[in-house]
Amino acid sequence: MKKQNTISAKSWIKLWILFIIALAISIFSYFPAQVERFYSVGFYPGLSSTLRILTKWVPFSVGDVIYTLVFISLVVYVVKGFILIFQRKYTKAMFIHFLFRFADALLWIYIIFKLVWGLNYDRMGIAYQLKISKTEYTKEDITQLTDQLIEKVNECRRQIKDSILPEPSLDSIYRVAQVSYQTASDENGFLDYRNRAVKSSLFSSIGDYMGFSGYYNPFTGEAQVRSDIPRILIPYIACHEMAHQLGYASESEANFVGYLAASSSSDVYFRYSVYLDLFSYAQGEEIFLYSKEKDFKEFEAVIKQNRERLDTLVKTDRRRIREFFFKRRNRISPAVSGLYDQYLKMNKQSQGVKSYDEVIGWLIAYQKKYGKL
Repeated sequence: MKKQNTISAKSWIKLWILFIIALAISIFSYFPAQVERFYSVGFYPGLSSTLRILTKWVPFSVGDVIYTLVFISLVVYVVKGFILIFQRKYTKAMFIHFLFRFADALLWIYIIFKLVWGLNYDRMGIAYQLKISKTEYTKEDITQLTDQLIEKVNECRRQIKDSILPEPSLDSIYRVAQVSYQTASDENGFLDYRNRAVKSSLFSSIGDYMGFSGYYNPFTGEAQVRSDIPRILIPYIACHEMAHQLGYASESEANFVGYLAASSSSDVYFRYSVYLDLFSYAQGEEIFLYSKEKDFKEFEAVIKQNRERLDTLVKTDRRRIREFFFKRRNRISPAVSGLYDQYLKMNKQSQGVKSYDEVIGWLIAYQKKYGKL
């Protein structure tokens, strides 16, 4: 801690300038059309691509290293503060100086985060680009979608001849993910993805406690994927995180854009990955809707029908995935998920962690407009 803790007038002026900049950015975020035009498809693509150019050459996650160093610095700072308090050397002037530095840091983080990625939470997004909108869907809609996903997932699994799923290398999965985006961009040019920067997370071993399967670092432009989970999940997760790199901040939109890429792939392993995950989302929503009905027999019939229609190997794969995560349950993950839930709600995703499930609404809207899945 510095002995001199007085705050100069110049420092206060700089703080007020930061506050005005942050306020201007916040006001700008209330105009989605302008955010879409000037930021999401104007300024952001060039910035994001530049960040990926700078970090793609590094074989490990630069962002994870930075997060680690920041965490260590914070721990050291807090420990030093507690030592001063314990020694009764912590003065009122020090506390005021701490509050000043804290406010300064928060403003810088907010401004930088919003400029390098965060404004994408306020864009018009995929609905505007594809001219679709999520609407309320019926029990019949979700049943039809679930049935179609069963057909898709069965078809893909039968094309994978081995009874035990192959485990391609992570790097090959990341390469195919980029190719899948290029294929998808032939139809939708806004999905053009270049300068791949997808890395395996350095924090995979604590993923069970943090509750993540992948994440995007907006400060380095890297997409991180957890490497220790069942390999079949990784293709769709990689495509999801790459969607964040393209500026789709909403989790439901990233799920949907990831679907557009993975389902366009010529690699059946990728198509199986995405349809397997989407089937889980759809069946979960289907079960929820039927559970609200008074006719419990209809509820049981739907579950039984889905189970009977699924290919035996699909059921085996799903069981192995469930067993993997069941063995890794812990008490910390729900608390961390609760914090992330609040973060999403603060960034205009009212459903929090349930926002991931909203991909079902996008799928139904997309199918109704374009007649394909």
